[in-house]
Amino acid sequence: MRSAFLGSILVILAFPSAAGLLAQTAKQPGTAKSIPDLSGIWNRSAGRTADGIFDDDASGVPFLGFTKQEPPLQPAAMEIYKANRKDVTDRRLKGRDDSDPSNSCFPPGPTRIFTIPRPFEIRQTAQVVYILSELDHWVRRIYTDGRTHPDGYPVTWMGHSIGKHDGSTLVVDTTDIDDKTWIDTLGHPHSDALHLVERYRRVNHDTLEIEFTFDDPKTYARPWTGKKVYQLQPPGYEMKEDIICEQYRKLGLRTEGYEFIKK
Repeated sequence: MRSAFLGSILVILAFPSAAGLLAQTAKQPGTAKSIPDLSGIWNRSAGRTADGIFDDDASGVPFLGFTKQEPPLQPAAMEIYKANRKDVTDRRLKGRDDSDPSNSCFPPGPTRIFTIPRPFEIRQTAQVVYILSELDHWVRRIYTDGRTHPDGYPVTWMGHSIGKHDGSTLVVDTTDIDDKTWIDTLGHPHSDALHLVERYRRVNHDTLEIEFTFDDPKTYARPWTGKKVYQLQPPGYEMKEDIICEQYRKLGLRTEGYEFIKK
């Protein structure tokens, strides 16, 4: 795992400037289309109540989720979701710590990083779009070189993502996502059958909109959708190093299964 992670970073550092490479490859001579530039560090404004709870966003969607309507969970999946939120009475609060896979140092998966109060960075070339998360420095690759999902691809934490451009929108198709991850920070589960489609669009220079479609017949009665909006961070903004398991060790905690245990 460590070698794969370091390899990801070395690949990215090999680019002198992702934006510069995009500028070189986005507009080829004799072509009518250009690649939309989604690059930058993006984050959301995180309003809080007096007791520290994240406010819903402007459209009424929980800060830690994707939709204000409850997704159409299948009966068995509803029981999992209820267990993930046992004794959590406020719909705006995250799922239980002792059910949260991230608290066992598992990767967040491809969508949960969009429901946490942390920035992420998009770097892109004509062949690959990289999403870099501040939390644990996870790297997600979206291949835009025309490849398809390979047969027999193993289930992985981030799944296998391919993208294509539809005008000014990047459309991303992801499969083979490990079912130990949560879809969001509220605790919504998914199975290994999850098929995720995302649409990334830069509404204006400072605003990025992402629309999500979750299709998982093992977990949900029908496909459902969500949307998130992010703001471009100012020039010179730097993402911090936020390694969650290191924080747990400093607090004298270790993880075992899905539970915190005091040393």
